[in-house]
Amino acid sequence: MKLLSLPLLLLLLLISTIGAADFYSGVSSYSKRDYTTALREFKKAAGQGHASAQYSLGLIYTNGNGVDENDIEAFKWYHKAAEQGVASAQYNLGVMYDKGDGVAENDIEAFKWYRKAAEQGVASAQYNIGLMYAKGEGVVEDDIEAYKWLNLATALGHKNAAKVKKLIATRMTRAQIAEAQKLSTKWLKEHNR
Repeated sequence: MKLLSLPLLLLLLLISTIGAADFYSGVSSYSKRDYTTALREFKKAAGQGHASAQYSLGLIYTNGNGVDENDIEAFKWYHKAAEQGVASAQYNLGVMYDKGDGVAENDIEAFKWYRKAAEQGVASAQYNIGLMYAKGEGVVEDDIEAYKWLNLATALGHKNAAKVKKLIATRMTRAQIAEAQKLSTKWLKEHNR
């Protein structure tokens, strides 16, 4: 294994902490309901590429904490965080595309972002993917895939997934259910869960 040079290692450490102080200051301010300071600190950190600060700005604009609710601004910040792999931001983008909040409704984009979050183990995203497969929204209708994703969401404790999974099962053969369960188990093994 080749070791990183000390200057490169220091540079990587510096890059990984850029914006962190501003982010944590924003979190502290937010917890005290000082939304003006939180907004300022999150914007500084987000401007430096801090993914959690970008996600936090999305939440602030979604909920209207210290600002007017603004779905377009929320979408912008969620998108930046989602592109960096923040699962909650990916899920929120899916919801925004699904409902047409701050962006044109688009089932294909909703599915794409739900899928990214679902692959990271977000139960609500897995549930929504199951529904989309069951209804053929944004994807070709597929009861086996619907059952698989609902089964995964159920395993993570999603409150409605088990009921919907039972409904889907009523239109499936035993072989299809067995295949869906097999796919669920495979997914869990591949994702170390």
